[in-house]
Amino acid sequence: MKFVALISGGKDSFFNIHHSISRGHELIALGNLYPKQAGIDELDSFMFQTVGHDIIEYYGECLDVPLYRQEINGSSKNQRLEYSITEEDEIEDLYLLLKTVKEKHPDVEGVSCGAILSHYQRTRVENVCGRLGLTCLAYLWQRNQLELMGEMCNNQLDARIIKVAAIGLNSTHLGKSIQQLYPYLIKLNQMYEVHICGEGGEFETIVLDAPFFKHKKLEIIEQEVVDHSNDDVSYLRLKVEIRDKGDAPSNITLAQPHLLSEPFSTILEELVEEIKDDEQSNECTLPDTDSQPDVYVVSTKDKLYISNLTSTKSTLKEQTIDIFTKLNDILVIHNSSFNDIQHVTLLLSNINQFNDVNKVYEEQFSKFYLPPSRICIETTLSKTSLVQLSCTVIHSKVKQGIHIRSRSYWAPQNIGPYSQAIVEEKLQYKIGTLSGQIPLVPSSMELFKESKLSDRIYSSVLSLQHLHRVKELIGVPEIGTIVCFIVDSINLDIVSETWQKYITELASSDDIKNLIIVQVTKLPKSACIEWGGCSFKNTIGMYEDEEETKPQASEITNMVDLFESSNVVNINNGSIQLITLFTNDSNLVRNLVEVNKNLSNRLQIFTKLANVSNLGSNYEILPVLQSWTYDKQPFSFTIIWTVEY
Repeated sequence: MKFVALISGGKDSFFNIHHSISRGHELIALGNLYPKQAGIDELDSFMFQTVGHDIIEYYGECLDVPLYRQEINGSSKNQRLEYSITEEDEIEDLYLLLKTVKEKHPDVEGVSCGAILSHYQRTRVENVCGRLGLTCLAYLWQRNQLELMGEMCNNQLDARIIKVAAIGLNSTHLGKSIQQLYPYLIKLNQMYEVHICGEGGEFETIVLDAPFFKHKKLEIIEQEVVDHSNDDVSYLRLKVEIRDKGDAPSNITLAQPHLLSEPFSTILEELVEEIKDDEQSNECTLPDTDSQPDVYVVSTKDKLYISNLTSTKSTLKEQTIDIFTKLNDILVIHNSSFNDIQHVTLLLSNINQFNDVNKVYEEQFSKFYLPPSRICIETTLSKTSLVQLSCTVIHSKVKQGIHIRSRSYWAPQNIGPYSQAIVEEKLQYKIGTLSGQIPLVPSSMELFKESKLSDRIYSSVLSLQHLHRVKELIGVPEIGTIVCFIVDSINLDIVSETWQKYITELASSDDIKNLIIVQVTKLPKSACIEWGGCSFKNTIGMYEDEEETKPQASEITNMVDLFESSNVVNINNGSIQLITLFTNDSNLVRNLVEVNKNLSNRLQIFTKLANVSNLGSNYEILPVLQSWTYDKQPFSFTIIWTVEY
């Protein structure tokens, strides 16, 4: 795609341009925001580097593309992590800048942004990109800083230190190249945890040359050290000139970081070595049924669960609109809104018609900066149902999570109105709902090829790495309940072995039973595997309450003991339990449904739709072809029972 690069003059913005070009995108313009008052070197901005801003005007000639600049009239008025339109905020100046670029270059599609760790910076660029129909290219996002700075140093990026503001750094380091300072920065990181790439504001840089500079580069002809009077901050005031640099290198393409990081690359190697033969393929279909599931609504102390919303309207669009009307009515009754929804499970009878559903879905959620996380699959619904929706609503009005829309190497960007994860945060615990992850290559957003056995093993490991990175980034790392969806049982062995090696490498052995494997008819983009679920973190305070006697605890325990296979995950000292149950006995499931009516907890049942008619009502149904435990034991019924005491 054709892109405009936001530049501050620093190393990150220029190295991201290099990666964007290396991924096949075409640089057509530069964009920069500068301080309103002439002669000001430092602006109190949470967003933009302004030291060295008077050098920016030379970069257009160095890169042989037009440079567009916009004066910063606003301030950091909106300092929330997730940005929404705010008058007199500096981000509205960024909007004006990119709006101008788009008017001058209607074919521009992308915006290069050098964010590495800053959610604050990324979310603001994404906000503006979303309003203008552009894609943020952020190939440095979440990169390992030691590795990243090493790449910059090794790929002929001539960046000089022009500001220092950290322990161990002083005016003697000003003017040095990043190559000269790299070993010392590693030492400072080891001694004082100084960010090697300066992500904590420890230092700032100005770029004089890069491999993609076309025939011209910058050279410092005069420099003056300025010591800030109020603190231990020093910076350079520079004068530069443009110099000829000769012909640019014929090949400037940067290599992509490996798709799999450790220990996932090791997991892959072991699986490829150990799994030699495919399981027998089994692509079956579910029998048709006329019966629609009953709407199921459960309100607990902290949550509202709304399940099995369907419609008998004639078209898919009409059904989707009708379902959202019903959902709104239920939310109003319970004094909630669409913005309170934490997670959505969306079931389609034909995923090829997803766009028709998503247009209506987008109208409901696109206006929220943190839309719900989402699982979307194709499965067999009742004859009259084309779509079915269930959701979790949290009563807390403070939403946390990640909705990353930038193209990067980290994990797939979200291109629809859903977040990678939404976190319910309480004083004692956090619970995160995790959107389904399929094996997309993050830098291209293309599905990893899945033709051979080794490809499908790679797909399993890659998509699980995506899920792992999301739960780690939101700071909710403990495994709750994970569901892996497969389209063909040929992948059952792959998923089971991937999970067991993942637990060995990155989790506790107690978590190994926290996986459910289910077979459905189709997944987004025709992927073969999708991982989703929930994670949690217990918050440890100074004092922990003694374990209280929980009403109905013995009744629940007695019920669990009746099942052939079970697993219990305790959150917040057992005040919340995620109970997974497996059985082939429909009578046992019916008894559980009856017991739970009096307990008012959430009940999710994975089974063939034909099995539902004998179970009564008051549960969420997720029709599947087959379900298994983590170690491939098949069962007719798999249940997630979320118990809140």
